[in-house]
Amino acid sequence: MHSDLHYYGTYAMARAAGLLPEVAQTIATAAQFVDDNDDNAQAIAFEDGGRLNIIPTAHPLVHIDNTDLFENDQRTVWLPFHFLPGNYGESISERLVCRKNSEIAQEMVDSCLSLVEKPFGLQIVGIAAHVYADTFSHYGFSGVSSRWNMVNGNSISLKNDERDDASEKRFRSKYGSTMEGLRNWRQRLLDRLQSGAAESGTGALGHGAVLKYPDYPYLQWEFSYEHSEWRESKSERDNVATFLEACEELHKIFCQIGQKKSDTKADDGRDFDDIRAKLIDILRTRETNREKRALVWCEAAVKGDLFAKAEAIRPYRGNHWKNDIEVLKNEQISRLTVNMPVFRFFQAAAIYRTYVLRDLLPKHGLVLD
Repeated sequence: MHSDLHYYGTYAMARAAGLLPEVAQTIATAAQFVDDNDDNAQAIAFEDGGRLNIIPTAHPLVHIDNTDLFENDQRTVWLPFHFLPGNYGESISERLVCRKNSEIAQEMVDSCLSLVEKPFGLQIVGIAAHVYADTFSHYGFSGVSSRWNMVNGNSISLKNDERDDASEKRFRSKYGSTMEGLRNWRQRLLDRLQSGAAESGTGALGHGAVLKYPDYPYLQWEFSYEHSEWRESKSERDNVATFLEACEELHKIFCQIGQKKSDTKADDGRDFDDIRAKLIDILRTRETNREKRALVWCEAAVKGDLFAKAEAIRPYRGNHWKNDIEVLKNEQISRLTVNMPVFRFFQAAAIYRTYVLRDLLPKHGLVLD
């Protein structure tokens, strides 16, 4: 998923659940910051002898640290934060494949919710929201280089992509409908080349072989896995339906926060069924630009279509958090940093990663780190 869901959609579900705007903003910023915190691991040494180890929670998709030459980065970054294993099947490779709304994902969310009273509670809930939402878009792929992620590039078919419609109109106006066959051949070749290049460039990591198609909310599409002997070959995807599921489940999670921690509530919010139709309209917005998709969320909030009252979605604080990292580096007294939101994020990320890799997954028989 992109920022339109990880920030704006997460914020909207938190406010629709009745949480305070500032609480929704912190949770949603943490959710999106999982993707934006893509610097290499680093340590900040304070002049008083204190030390803070910062762990990355993402890497750019085509990045040397993603390849199987850096398998540890896959297991400590992509696997816990973006492709939580679903634990279905026999072999470890199969059990590492991410599954939509899996038992492990639900258990992870419950564990993070139990920490909401901690000083880093909202940040760890945001991280959990990111990982959980990703199971609704990343399912069928795993966070390590694996043959389970390989896709037949010729099989990718986009059923309602705006870019295809626009290029079709331009092509028809220039060359006429008799050239449609050539155009379709050209598109299939382009899809195949892009898929193959991405698959190779990422070492068959995650959903690289199908590019960013799992992350476009409006997209209806299909593809076939290369190794059909291991699973049902053809996968048909309706991103609107699965993203709507994610929104509904996030709404339920945030309603629990209001029940557990009363000082996080602003109002009674909205029942999910009251906003379901509007969410479908938002998710169906056929726009490849994530910033433009985000505007649709903002417009719906201002019109009063999402929350108990009409109001603007507060801005993403991730850039401020990145600036605060520089403040951390220049701080002489380590204890003065512990209440900074970005410190709380790094604290939450370290606790979350240790929990997933050393507690949750081993509990289910997956020893990976």
